[in-house]
Amino acid sequence: MKKKCVLIYNPESGKLDKKKFLDLFQRTLKEAGYQVSVRSTTQKGDATRLIYGLEAVDLVIVAGGDGTLNEAVSGNIQREKPLLLSYLPLGTTNDVGTMYGFTKNMYSNISRILNGTIQEIDVCLINDKPFIYVACLGNYVNVSYTTPRKLKKKYGKIAYILYGLKQLTDKIHQYHITYTIHGETFEGDYSFLFITNTSRLAGLGVENIYKDMKLNDNMFEVALCHVKSKKEILNKLYQLRTMDIHKIPGITYYQTDQIDINFSEVPSSSWCVDGEEMKHNTQTFHLEVRKGFKMLIPKENVDKLFQEPME
Repeated sequence: MKKKCVLIYNPESGKLDKKKFLDLFQRTLKEAGYQVSVRSTTQKGDATRLIYGLEAVDLVIVAGGDGTLNEAVSGNIQREKPLLLSYLPLGTTNDVGTMYGFTKNMYSNISRILNGTIQEIDVCLINDKPFIYVACLGNYVNVSYTTPRKLKKKYGKIAYILYGLKQLTDKIHQYHITYTIHGETFEGDYSFLFITNTSRLAGLGVENIYKDMKLNDNMFEVALCHVKSKKEILNKLYQLRTMDIHKIPGITYYQTDQIDINFSEVPSSSWCVDGEEMKHNTQTFHLEVRKGFKMLIPKENVDKLFQEPME
């Protein structure tokens, strides 16, 4: 009996020729012994609804940007029995895909999935909203979801820089927060909050940020940054490329499995969660890790990304 695979496909992601991609995908998966069906997304939230409503299948492959993957994870963890999930990066920055070991060659990427390894991956939640790699707040972090899609299709990653430059005249806002972590409570003013489970944030031009980051260590990384000027922002980006984050002045860094953050007032900006906007009307945010979520990923970066890989 053939194994069943469902492709959840976002046709608005990336620049691929839709027909060529689907022909390649279905042909390659059928040669590998899968019965394939394709479900395309047409609007925000479709990937969540699609995966939540699927019958039991052997594999679900999500083809789209990091935001599409986030939606699929959101639907999958709501299931009584989550499905085995994999990812084909088609978006503009593809932070998650690059971290996992995918390339720009679609045939190679499909092959890497079929010859990949199943790993248990931590899923982070912010007020019960899942995220795979980043939840952040502060000036300029909204470029990932406010940059017009036509610019992203035309210019790729550079579109974020071009669009972000238009915001450089904005005043850098300071958030007064109280946060509880590791059983202690602290208070301070911060301009940026980054909660991550990733080694790279290409939108900021920064890779290999955390040398001790693992995707299955039941922890996420917290960086609270205090800067007051654009010059300081550029300086911090340079330092992140050249220094250990523990030693950078103005950045408070933790590894933890949960943190509670309370703002002195409802933040005027939205959180950016896996590249998409998360609107809110609250001052209080609880972040934690949920374990037990499995993904089929390439073998290329497994030893670097995981403690004691499953295979």
